[in-house]
Amino acid sequence: MKYLFLLLAIVFEVVGSSFMKASDGFSKWLPSSIVIIAYLTCFYFLSLALKTIPLGIAYATWGGLGIVLTAFISVVIFKQKLDIPAIIGIVLIVLGVIVMNFLSKTTTH
Repeated sequence: MKYLFLLLAIVFEVVGSSFMKASDGFSKWLPSSIVIIAYLTCFYFLSLALKTIPLGIAYATWGGLGIVLTAFISVVIFKQKLDIPAIIGIVLIVLGVIVMNFLSKTTTH
């Protein structure tokens, strides 16, 4: 359940970030409302995940995968481009999340 809560927190964070771009600096009420609701929901699920996942692991996973998914959305939805250094950075973030979750002894605490 704890990783389901973390996954939901990540998804709602990505939704919130994506609609923040669409809100045009909070000048459009519907996307702005979605941002607020998505972030409140995101932090709710993150708080549930933090009951059983160590803070460092949860936050690194939440932040790292949020960055990766937000970058993907920016390419697919907003037609923004990623250059080679950005792609390398994203790969390193994913590798860091994998190392922390599968090799670190911190997750057993």
